[in-house]
Amino acid sequence: MTEGVPRRQPTREPAARTYPRALPIVPVRARGLTVEGADGRRYLDCLSGAGTLALGHNHPVVLEAIRKVLDSGAPLNVPDLATPVEDAFVTELKRTLPPGLADHARVQFCGPSATEAVEAAVALVRAATGRSGIVALTAADHGIAHEEAGTLGEVGRAPDARLTFPPDYRCPFSIAGVDSAELAARWTEAALSSSSPATGPAGLLLEPVHGECGVVPAPDAWMHATRQITASRSIPLIIDETRTGVGRTGVFWAVEHSGVTPDVMILSEAIGGSLPLAAVIHRDDLALRRPIAPTGPFRGNQLALAAGTATLAHVREHRLAERAAAIGSGMLSQLRDLAREFPCIGAVHGRGLMIGVELVVAPEAADSRAVRRETGTPPLGRAISPTPSPGGRHHGTHPAACELAAAVQRECLRRGLIVGLARRHPSVVRLLPPLTISDEQASAVLDRLADALTAAARAHPYEGDRPPRHSEHQPYDHADHTDHADRAERSR
Repeated sequence: MTEGVPRRQPTREPAARTYPRALPIVPVRARGLTVEGADGRRYLDCLSGAGTLALGHNHPVVLEAIRKVLDSGAPLNVPDLATPVEDAFVTELKRTLPPGLADHARVQFCGPSATEAVEAAVALVRAATGRSGIVALTAADHGIAHEEAGTLGEVGRAPDARLTFPPDYRCPFSIAGVDSAELAARWTEAALSSSSPATGPAGLLLEPVHGECGVVPAPDAWMHATRQITASRSIPLIIDETRTGVGRTGVFWAVEHSGVTPDVMILSEAIGGSLPLAAVIHRDDLALRRPIAPTGPFRGNQLALAAGTATLAHVREHRLAERAAAIGSGMLSQLRDLAREFPCIGAVHGRGLMIGVELVVAPEAADSRAVRRETGTPPLGRAISPTPSPGGRHHGTHPAACELAAAVQRECLRRGLIVGLARRHPSVVRLLPPLTISDEQASAVLDRLADALTAAARAHPYEGDRPPRHSEHQPYDHADHTDHADRAERSR
């Protein structure tokens, strides 16, 4: 029954499907961190449904919540209508919100995707402020529907300004001796100071961890400065917690790392407990007297609300955010130790169990390529630092190794480990294990990743500056697959 599935999919679905090209498996069963394919092979899943599975696959409390609604005979979708299931979700959600927001928060449900939640948040602040401009971070990913056009909330309308995110590795500034967070704060202030409170933007939208751009946490000092700048100009601060919420980064909501209280929060993905759900949380003084047009008919999916309530409660009651902080800290430390062994690891980013490993052309390989291009001869003598690209984008770093990252992803799969790549920076290997990962499983993940890095670096010593060509990937040879998933799962 499952034999022809991978063969039929490319003939029935368009090229827009991305994961099957990089991960050609047919999952048929899953529990916790472990996924079983149709061929009987087992994998440790560090993709977690692109981050939607805070508790992993088919967690008992989630399944029980879904069964309870199904057995009750309740309607499965009732947009905006008050139901006991929705009331329980809102009650539990407000228990988890940052203290400065929880006591004055309103919850607005929208369509089930992050894109619709972003649209709802943008519409809210525009209506509340009477202004139209939206400021966002350069290359930020706030909803796929408007990504290519660079729009937010209105088709064809781009954000009025793009702000620079202050990464510590690929810093866009090249001013020696000045902190990148301080420079980015100055940039933000300059971008917003040209307008008066009456004509300024309707909101500033940012992620506390730049997810698709390499899993780079926003510096706490920069978050504080940004909050002060927006507050002084009466500009609502919108925090997109789509990928970072529900304990993923080591606190329940990633904005809590900086102690900043936003005016609006965008929630999606993990809040539905594996089912589609999205909501916008905002200060009650932003509430509108006259309702704006709703976004999408699926604003009251009872199964998603029940699964979300169970997930939020389980994470809170079992202190899984703190658990994610502890395990994530250990994994980050071990990965940084691993970077000393692998010159192709340029940096390790992340917080909690949201981790990115950035792969670069190793210094020796970069120098070899440069010398061979210039002289046509093998390299001789001491290695030299590569020349920074225009604009200082790679200031102090080496070129991104996108092909190597794709090779690492393939080698991980051969070893029974599922990982993702950052969509906007595909040289970054992403690890998003569920918050329920055990110590033994975390060790197994790192062991397999280290093995995959060894194999990929040996096979791709000079790769580094081309994006991965998934269409050219060949089916994986599982002959060398060593299945440790059973042992890791049994050890829990």
